[in-house]
Amino acid sequence: MATTQDNRNTEIASQYEAQKDEHQNLLASMLDKYQEGTDQILVQKTEMGGTQAYVSSVTLKWFASRVNFASYLPLFQKKYNPQTDNVEIDAESIDEVQQRPLDWSRQAPLVQYLATRKHHKFPPVLVVISKSWVDNPEAPEWDSEGRAIKPTTDFTPFDRDGKFGLLNISEKDVTIYALDGQHRLMGVQGLIDLLKTGKLRRYRKDKTPFDTFITVNDLLEQYQVSPDDLKKLPQEEIGIEFICAIAAGETREEARLRVRSVFVHVNLMAVPLSKGQLAQLNEDDGFSIVARKIAVTHPLLEQCEGRNPRVNWNSATVATKSTVLTTLQALKEMSERYLGQKFLHWKPLDKGLIPMRPENEELEEGIKDFQTLFDYLASLPSYNILKYEETPALRHFSFEKNGGEGNILFRPVGQVALAQALGILIFKMGFSLEDVFKKLRKFDREGGFSGMEHPKSLWYGVLYDPNKKRVQVAGRDLAARLLIYILGGVEDSVERAELRRDLAKARTVEDKTIGFDGKFVEPKQLGIPNII
Repeated sequence: MATTQDNRNTEIASQYEAQKDEHQNLLASMLDKYQEGTDQILVQKTEMGGTQAYVSSVTLKWFASRVNFASYLPLFQKKYNPQTDNVEIDAESIDEVQQRPLDWSRQAPLVQYLATRKHHKFPPVLVVISKSWVDNPEAPEWDSEGRAIKPTTDFTPFDRDGKFGLLNISEKDVTIYALDGQHRLMGVQGLIDLLKTGKLRRYRKDKTPFDTFITVNDLLEQYQVSPDDLKKLPQEEIGIEFICAIAAGETREEARLRVRSVFVHVNLMAVPLSKGQLAQLNEDDGFSIVARKIAVTHPLLEQCEGRNPRVNWNSATVATKSTVLTTLQALKEMSERYLGQKFLHWKPLDKGLIPMRPENEELEEGIKDFQTLFDYLASLPSYNILKYEETPALRHFSFEKNGGEGNILFRPVGQVALAQALGILIFKMGFSLEDVFKKLRKFDREGGFSGMEHPKSLWYGVLYDPNKKRVQVAGRDLAARLLIYILGGVEDSVERAELRRDLAKARTVEDKTIGFDGKFVEPKQLGIPNII
């Protein structure tokens, strides 16, 4: 009896599985039939905040050929600039513009990213479906009150709830514009052009061309990209979300305001990352990786119980009352300017391109070199004071509340300038860290890094602006050159003369050059300190 029941159960299960397979085959056959052409796409319908949308995916090739920049919308044609693919802003167009200006200098890095990064990924894009009748007020799709009788999206549902179905994307009926994802579109279009022609011209922000190109051969030689992998790229897929340009019952003006509102909200929610946050997340840039490692492991910087944090991880600046010593962004720049003299290939060959992650062995070597540098930095008398004193007292100028030492070693710009000078001295000129820091410790003990707001300081007019009474970043490179000089790294007489001239220029205020004694002197009379 039990055996008979078991057989019946087995038979029922078998029938169920057969029926299930039959349904799946029927559904697959139906979907294949509907998607044989390019006029319809399988989508899932969603709704949020009163806006219906249709979610799907398309190939990069389709995305590049079928989607237009939002500035192509007929609404913008009077103000559209075909040279830049942007809408020119004036009193008439300011309320119409829905997109930030396109930055064409980003195209080459985006193309390089797609072509060379194995795990590349673009977020989904948001696009608007429009039809020709939208811009014809006499079209039958508008009623007598100027309201749309139907939407610009043509959706055919499959299920009872109308959640899944086919969306009409026929090239004859539909025009599609990128509402969010214009730079992604720019990058994909550039990739397709590169693969078709073998090269892609570089542009400035406003689309004025450079004389340089990205070529397929460059990608194959410099990044060891496989030709087969490049050929497959156009068939990769990107997520896409469609919304209608005009919904049923809307006037043209109501639709414009709705679409504009969607764009603004999308961009308000997408807060750009700060430079510090980018340095935290960047897994391709070797200098960022080294900086992060040192920030959490070196005794001078690491988080320790009982003391305030030494590193600002987000902002690129140090607030007046902050007790941090530096920022992650400054550490990244120190790493780049120090190690960049040794690991030249860590920087992209072409400015603006994305760096390739160094090999693990090189990263370990870079971390070790940077760790050693910070071991020596920690030996400076100014940093030894941190055992007893907080950073504001060492960073603040003497005229600020409670006074301070005005020490450049507690300013990110001074830290970066020192790292830049040391990178050149150690890796380019062959000096030893031991010999250099023996001189730096002497210079520090004699107050060489302090009192930058006083005329007697080497940094007055260089890193300190006497007019605005604040630090000036523009003097960083001159500060690095001065450090190289006082540490014995400048022997050429012409180079010394240029350095003296540039220092005099930096210390000239309203055509009057300020000497180290605080008195006005002729520019040619201003000397430079002795070599240590």
